[in-house]
Amino acid sequence: MDTATSNVEASERRRASRSQRPVGPHYKWVALTNTTLGVLMASIDASIVLISLPAIFKGINIDPLAPGESNYFLWMLLGYMVVTATLLVTFGRISDMFGRVRLYNLGFAIFTVGSILLWLTPGTGNTGALELIIFRFVQGIGAGFLFSNSAAILTDAFPAHQRGFALGINQIAAILGSVIGLILGGILSYFSWRLVFLVSVPVGIVGTVWAYLMLREVATIRGKQKIDWAGNVTFAIGATVLLLGITYGIEPYGGSPTGWGNPLVIAALTIGVVLLAAFIWIELHVKDPMFRLDLFKIRMFAAGNASSFLGSIARGGLQFMLVIWLQGIWLPLHGYNYDVTPLWAGIYMIPLMIGFLLMGPLSGYLSDRFGARIFSTTGMLIQTVSFLLLTILPANFDYIWFAVLIFFLGLGQGMFSSPNTSSIMGSVPAEQRGVASGMRATFQNSGSIVSIGVFFSIITAGLAAALPSTLASGLTHAGVPTAVSDKIAHLPPTSALFAAFLGYNPMQTLLPHNVLTALPAANQSNLLGHSFFPNLISSPFMVGIHNVFYLSAAMCLVAAIASLLRGKAQQDRSTGTGEQTDTPAEQVSTSSRAR
Repeated sequence: MDTATSNVEASERRRASRSQRPVGPHYKWVALTNTTLGVLMASIDASIVLISLPAIFKGINIDPLAPGESNYFLWMLLGYMVVTATLLVTFGRISDMFGRVRLYNLGFAIFTVGSILLWLTPGTGNTGALELIIFRFVQGIGAGFLFSNSAAILTDAFPAHQRGFALGINQIAAILGSVIGLILGGILSYFSWRLVFLVSVPVGIVGTVWAYLMLREVATIRGKQKIDWAGNVTFAIGATVLLLGITYGIEPYGGSPTGWGNPLVIAALTIGVVLLAAFIWIELHVKDPMFRLDLFKIRMFAAGNASSFLGSIARGGLQFMLVIWLQGIWLPLHGYNYDVTPLWAGIYMIPLMIGFLLMGPLSGYLSDRFGARIFSTTGMLIQTVSFLLLTILPANFDYIWFAVLIFFLGLGQGMFSSPNTSSIMGSVPAEQRGVASGMRATFQNSGSIVSIGVFFSIITAGLAAALPSTLASGLTHAGVPTAVSDKIAHLPPTSALFAAFLGYNPMQTLLPHNVLTALPAANQSNLLGHSFFPNLISSPFMVGIHNVFYLSAAMCLVAAIASLLRGKAQQDRSTGTGEQTDTPAEQVSTSSRAR
């Protein structure tokens, strides 16, 4: 018994001494590899369901396009992003109070549990859909801890002259994951929808164990901090309600193709703005706020987040819009069946990923030497030009030009992302890095949701204005009775867009089965062929997507101006042990505490 007791005490002393020892020179690479794995996994799962939704809904016996079922489709599509975006700042602040590594590790574990629950989803029908959505929320909570702390952990671990490179690798993982998710979802869902969620389970288990064993808390955690409950609650509820309003603005309401006139959407947007305004007032008056708004007085922090938010709006809906373009028009015109278009859309988007992969680490490395401003500003200008050039492409484009343009979009995004993130994280006091990382990620994720809502509404409005007459005429000429043609033509265009996005033939979805089977075989073949729907929708769709590209270009141009105004970096140098000298912001914070 005495021997066992002494062994336990010796083990505890070893653990204690290990946690108190300074980290070695190689610790920063441990932090980089683990946080990159975490961000990669969370990003893959954010996009993996986009391609695999048809298989998932078929697996639980639900038609996502049936009346009353579209809410399940919307929540499966955007619920993960909404939950993650609304919790990032709160999680960042809690991590500053209780330890970034501790909360990051917890996030890895929660994400893994969510993945296991999704894989084992027992229900079918509406019950199964509700279970999937709830388990996705669990995943989203875990992802919130991962996203809010990864940049802060890297900033703590790396010296200033290597920070941009490290954060560039981390940013690449986030973008790479979103593209890998599209391809992986298409491949795995071909065999079983459960594999879509199972794939992250072993990665999550290994990553969680590795994080708990190897990551160390190198930041100094200031004690005796109080939780700002009023600030946390108003921000979380306000952001959630606002993003829900934007999300439901996509759905048709009454006779309108979109839901922006829905009283509930208007109320959600209003309540969200009021609560966020209350959050700002609270943060200015409480002793220990959830987020110190005076961080926005740091020009580099303010300009970096402004350009990031604008860039995220410009790019966030891009993948969604391009996928609809590919799946609804280009791929069918080139002979692809609708059921395989989701997978091929992901494959044809690979040049976007390659551009980011090439420029992300390089711009991060160079920005460590020459500062963030020139690279982040140039990256935004490249994206501005690329968006404008996309408006020149016809609906049935030559792929080589499409590939070149999205490659340059990826190149510009890679040139912007890592220097901008490094600039933001290096500008704030060390004890505020967790909440600053959360705010940065919130701007980025919220911009993506806003982008999807706004861009989708622009395209839908354009289709609603021009498509009914074109669709009614085309269906009538194809032999569909006039009464049926008129009824279908005046359905919300979201039905056709969602069908194409999910890999269903839109005409097979829109046309009643008894009407379709009553037509001659030649007429059926024409209606369900590869060219009928794309030729009908291409002209009004291109008007809408051109407006989206113009808006994106304008956003990127303003973001470039904001990036240019960030000022020159004042670089600090590391001692080479993972401990950084204070940045100007840290020196100010230290001196103010001393006073």
